[in-house]
Amino acid sequence: MFEIYIEDHFDAAHSLREYDGPCKNLHGHTYKISAVFKFQELGDTGIAFDFVKAKKSLKIIVDELDHAHLNDLEAFSKKNPTAENIAYYIYTEIKKDIKELYKVSVWETATSCATYYE
Repeated sequence: MFEIYIEDHFDAAHSLREYDGPCKNLHGHTYKISAVFKFQELGDTGIAFDFVKAKKSLKIIVDELDHAHLNDLEAFSKKNPTAENIAYYIYTEIKKDIKELYKVSVWETATSCATYYE
């Protein structure tokens, strides 16, 4: 089994609806995103999957989220823009193009992360 791991980041604002704490107020994060892909075997070139294609797939979503007020996006109109829900959203979007996606992790801070996988 082979894994390919990529990272990117974006800056965005959000507020957590119905949350009893300071995060109910508008605030921002520099989110770090990682995506892990699993492959059973290597291709003829010795590559499991092209890093460029994996990064491009993540970058499309990161560009949509970068410098946004996440609560205003359709994806978070009914769901709170928590790290968990952001990970789920990014996972489902990438999975449409790359079936070998294994998991997506979203860090709100250097020490706090949520991961989604199936």
